[in-house]
Amino acid sequence: MLLLVMDVGNTNIKIGVFSGDELITSWRIQSIIGKTADEYGLILTSLFEKDKLALSDVEGIIMSSVIPSLNYTLEHMCEFYFKIKPIVIGPGVKTSLNIKYDNPKDVGSDRIVNSVAAYRLYGGPCIVIDFGTTTTFNVVSDSCEFLGGVICPGIKVSVNAMVSSAAKLSKIELNKPKNIIGRSTSANMQSGIIYGFTGMVKYIIQKIKEELGRDDVKVIATGGLSELIFSENRVFDIIDRKLTLEGLKIIYNYNKA
Repeated sequence: MLLLVMDVGNTNIKIGVFSGDELITSWRIQSIIGKTADEYGLILTSLFEKDKLALSDVEGIIMSSVIPSLNYTLEHMCEFYFKIKPIVIGPGVKTSLNIKYDNPKDVGSDRIVNSVAAYRLYGGPCIVIDFGTTTTFNVVSDSCEFLGGVICPGIKVSVNAMVSSAAKLSKIELNKPKNIIGRSTSANMQSGIIYGFTGMVKYIIQKIKEELGRDDVKVIATGGLSELIFSENRVFDIIDRKLTLEGLKIIYNYNKA
């Protein structure tokens, strides 16, 4: 039997299918608020058919979401196409994570899922960095406490902001330039983004370690652009592109009964 996991982000929905502990396939589709439950259902149906999987083999569904207005649509899709009411990460769902936040309800469900996965897979204390629409730093203690973190603009968000605000700047490919001193406008922008974000990441990690008073903190990175920063920044201990999907599976198992 199969487990379907979905992480609804501001830009994309990451979808994975587990058979036992093995992630057998994963997909990425756009997060579009205007789509109906049937449209999402048809997308999932075609993806299952492409990978020769049966909707009827799915025995459980769990999802995290940072777009509340999409939740009802996706829950309705799950109930109609899979005949299953999904577990949605939120109050009342067991995560094993003790959230030390002024208001625990303010913590994004994706940050909770990533923190649970990082702690259970790699131990604590740890810093979990997710390079998505925003760049989030999540700090987890050695006793599985979410201590808080940092939220910064995402890499693509920063590029789009530059392009939309400056008339003479155009979109660029996110590639690491050969030299930091660029000899074209696009190379200048690439240097600013890649080396600028690298410096930001290194400095924030350093300051978090100083504040914790520990240097034995594991640094785990995830998200589509994590490798781009890692090519220049060697302070990550681990890059795990499947971290969020693994976290959803772990939390599902806590709540399966």
